[in-house]
Amino acid sequence: MQRYLVLLIAFAAGQCCVAGIFAAEPVRPNVIVILADDQGRGDYSAFGTRDLQTPAIDRLCREGMTFENFRASSCVCSPTRAALLTGCYPDRVGVPGVIRHTPENSWGWLSPQAVLLPQILKPAKYHSAIIGKWHLGLASPNTPTERGFDFFHGFLGDMMDDYLTHRRGGQNFMRRDREVIDPPGHATDLFTDWACEYITERSKVKANDGASNSNQPFFLYLAYNAPHDPIQPPVDWVEKVRRREPGINDKRAKLVALIEQMDAGIGKVLDTLDQLKLADNTLVFFTSDNGGILGQGGNNGPWRSEKQHLYEGGLRVPAVARWPGQIAAGQRTHHVAVTMDLFATIADAAGAMTPPHIDSVSFLPTLVGKADTSANSSDSQRELYFVRREGGAAYGGKTIEALVQGDWKLIQDSPFQPLELYNLKTDPQESDNRIGQDREIAQKLSAALRQHIQNGGQVAWQQPAP
Repeated sequence: MQRYLVLLIAFAAGQCCVAGIFAAEPVRPNVIVILADDQGRGDYSAFGTRDLQTPAIDRLCREGMTFENFRASSCVCSPTRAALLTGCYPDRVGVPGVIRHTPENSWGWLSPQAVLLPQILKPAKYHSAIIGKWHLGLASPNTPTERGFDFFHGFLGDMMDDYLTHRRGGQNFMRRDREVIDPPGHATDLFTDWACEYITERSKVKANDGASNSNQPFFLYLAYNAPHDPIQPPVDWVEKVRRREPGINDKRAKLVALIEQMDAGIGKVLDTLDQLKLADNTLVFFTSDNGGILGQGGNNGPWRSEKQHLYEGGLRVPAVARWPGQIAAGQRTHHVAVTMDLFATIADAAGAMTPPHIDSVSFLPTLVGKADTSANSSDSQRELYFVRREGGAAYGGKTIEALVQGDWKLIQDSPFQPLELYNLKTDPQESDNRIGQDREIAQKLSAALRQHIQNGGQVAWQQPAP
């Protein structure tokens, strides 16, 4: 089987085995991971949501595989991004919480021992780029080009106070590699344009391996700020939504417009692949870093709660992979996966070696039809751990955690509240707390959760003093 792969992601325990899926010396695929910021599980039109139109995401669903049981690795930005790029639970690489430009309110520091995805792709002859939001460090040694990426064009920080001025707390975190830049334009459009420019440039670069005249494969991590607040879409996009949806409220109209603007950018990326005849040799995966914010008009589908919480509404995210000729069009899978599994999946597709003792598990067999995709498949019994550390009165610098295994979920969504237990099969909305009734299950999951907490406690999450 040829290795043609486009991975678009719109991302447990155990090590990844990378052997044996493809024939020797196959064509190495380009890989594109597209990560939205705070896009809810129900906020794309192929989900069945009727007040927004996302033709590019819908196209991926028609032409690829949609995941029904995909969760973000955390309920907030930095930990999920750390998990994606390291293949590890975020607290095991020093990022249990959000990294911010204010040290007194920053709750993570990317471990210098962590091995990032572009570092393992480099021996496989990949050129790697991140365009958009980094959010894993604001200064040396934790900037993208110091952690393995060959090219960076985007924003170092957590969020922009304004999509047009690109400042955060009065500081400019926009960079091209290590150079401070101050480009005009809406950040969503800038990231789209830069991604298309990068793909075009890489399409002209031939591999320098002495074995073929093919193009050097690339890994592009396109991380949008949208639809993270401030909910600041261009006026013409808002007016378009209002004309089409006359009864929509103002808050929802603006969020829909911001998502539709991003979707149009994704469409441009897909069109660029088509125009350059790269689509069949590119794996695209689209997902979001966590659930949406209900107070800003977000739609998390039927699941409880939202971003910042470890209930399913904060973790369940859109996820779809397209791989022309390898993933059958219009497929849906019940395979249980999380953002960090992109690490092993991409390594598997690229023929790259993964580091020992990572937590990521490849779902490449599922993508190419080599694994059971039914709701009763064995992966549904996988143990998954979620954590978030935060400050302020609601958290006090402490953590919240959840553990999912099979149908059961143990959760402590506030450090000051008791544990809760839910059966997600019979109670997917997490409304019937079974902690008092199913004590044996609670004890088993509690013991497993403590082990995960101990493992995470071995890694520092604050930068040591000089």
